[in-house]
Amino acid sequence: MPALIPTDLTARVAWLGTVESDDRSELMARPVDRLELTFEGIAGSVHAGATRPSCARVTSQHRKGTTIRNVRQLSIVSAEELSEIAAALGLPGIDPARLGANVVVEGIEDFTHLPPSSRLQGPSGVTLVVDMLNEPCQFPARSLARAHGQAAKGFRRAAQGRRGVTAWVERDGALSVGDALALHIPRQRAWRGRPPADAARGTRAV
Repeated sequence: MPALIPTDLTARVAWLGTVESDDRSELMARPVDRLELTFEGIAGSVHAGATRPSCARVTSQHRKGTTIRNVRQLSIVSAEELSEIAAALGLPGIDPARLGANVVVEGIEDFTHLPPSSRLQGPSGVTLVVDMLNEPCQFPARSLARAHGQAAKGFRRAAQGRRGVTAWVERDGALSVGDALALHIPRQRAWRGRPPADAARGTRAV
């Protein structure tokens, strides 16, 4: 029996971008119509590579700067959730380029909370694996503040649970604006273990 279940849900690619500069004061993606995705992600992107230095998000597992597998090759956000963030901030819209996004999709409800290891598969066969939800951080908040001033100050709160997901390339191929991405989800029930706060106690980085 397959471990991944094809669903009848598809997401349309509404926007694509690549981040080529590591200037954290102005985190910006350059819009493109097509991405060539390899097993290392997007060639020339600051997030490309089979491995990466560990960051603050995984300090419970690894000391900062440890070489680990790169499962943060791509940032994927939802057009619907960007609209929700903009509404919460009282803005007319949010430019995904200022979030350092690579892919904006539309058509899948509650996108940020897709199960980890879900697959999004395009018509070329290119397949993206969802790692986990992407926490809001200070860098896109700074970039948005440059465009919108005080109105963007609440970004981190407004974007909580709506920031999209990080992903990595399982199968290489091209992705174009307008492509449909078929959603496949893991065949498993919801976890019944301890809540995360309890599970995290007593852990340390090695």
